[in-house]
Amino acid sequence: MLSNKRIQELELVMDFEKVEECFKEVSSWIENVGRKRLKETVNVDDSLEMLLQAQKKFREFDLVASEYCRRGQEALKKMDRWEDFSSVDVHSYRVKLQTYRDQLEEFCTQLDETRHRICETVRLYEFFDKVRQGISCTEEGVKS
Repeated sequence: MLSNKRIQELELVMDFEKVEECFKEVSSWIENVGRKRLKETVNVDDSLEMLLQAQKKFREFDLVASEYCRRGQEALKKMDRWEDFSSVDVHSYRVKLQTYRDQLEEFCTQLDETRHRICETVRLYEFFDKVRQGISCTEEGVKS
């Protein structure tokens, strides 16, 4: 039984090394591109037109970012079997795996929050724009 468990652990280490390349690519993209682009969307402009342009740019970025999130989540799913192993030999791999998982979850959450915030901001700007137009029409009607 001990031998079988050891063989399974070695297989997991080999699996991890295969999947780690994907983790590294996703992690590198998140750190070098993803986080920077999310920070750029923190400050949205004051006009509806500028906000709609920012939303369009964000949607293009969101497609790419969502693909990286999906790839990272698929890679993590392949490593779900690690939860059953607690030996010292696989501990360092579990720590790496948890680091990748935390980074990916944090980024995907920030991406979702930014997507929601931009969408809600656009809706509010569109609402206020309609209200402003209604007030202008009402003022013109009163002046006539």
